[in-house]
Amino acid sequence: MSSGRPTIHAYVAAKAGLHGLTRSTAAELGRHGITVNAIAPGYFATELNTALMSDEAFTKWVETRTPADRWAQPEELGGAVVFLASDAAAYVNGHGLAGDGGLSVSL
Repeated sequence: MSSGRPTIHAYVAAKAGLHGLTRSTAAELGRHGITVNAIAPGYFATELNTALMSDEAFTKWVETRTPADRWAQPEELGGAVVFLASDAAAYVNGHGLAGDGGLSVSL
């Protein structure tokens, strides 16, 4: 889900908490036919990230560390959302699906 990083402790703790909540809720509700999953997005080019995208050094870091070599576009999460909401994911439960261009596997 989220890697530890200096200066953003609350953000990292919140993401770790959501990962745990996803897993424990999935364990509780699975027997009722309810699946609980999460999407862990990487760096997306959104209005919220305007300041980060304007920082040339940070953008270079994102591009260098992400195997996809770029910021993601918001519409690129659509396939993951559709999959997890579909019957194709009926047996997927307690999973955190990384939509991060490979960043989480390359750090």
